[in-house]
Amino acid sequence: MLARAPHFLRAQVARTRVAPSARFVHGHGEYHHLPFEWPGKKRLSFGIKVTAFLVTGFSIPFAAAKFQLNKSGAA
Repeated sequence: MLARAPHFLRAQVARTRVAPSARFVHGHGEYHHLPFEWPGKKRLSFGIKVTAFLVTGFSIPFAAAKFQLNKSGAA
């Protein structure tokens, strides 16, 4: 399609600059794979909180299933 375009249009497309990738434009200079700041000296408390959060979220379906089975008298 560009091959059939007029010469001035092809020249304009050739001069057009592509914007740099926004991956490294976050304002703090480097790319971080986590969406939050990693705590420096509070690693132990952060680990305990994350572990408690994940264990709670993972165990809720099992607790609900146990409750329902006990309620129905099946187990």
